[in-house]
Amino acid sequence: PSPQAEERILKKVRRKIRNKQSAQDSRRRKKEYLDGLESRAAACSAQNQELRKKVQELEKLNGSLLQQLQALITRTSNKAAQTGTCVLV
Repeated sequence: PSPQAEERILKKVRRKIRNKQSAQDSRRRKKEYLDGLESRAAACSAQNQELRKKVQELEKLNGSLLQQLQALITRTSNKAAQTGTCVLV
């Protein structure tokens, strides 16, 4: 083969090697990206569970406080109105 033909074959082989390396790099980057997304999704799911639990606890506390408030209002409304004197010194 002539030197020009050898040069073309060599360029073709080099291009195939570069393409192969580029494809491997692309697959590696994609895998890293997906691993990162999976990790973030797991962290968000865990945080979501914690927040749901916190909301339940706060709703329960809110209900309890509401009952206490209603009981207090009922008790105070049953008492006769008291008059008082305030002295400012």
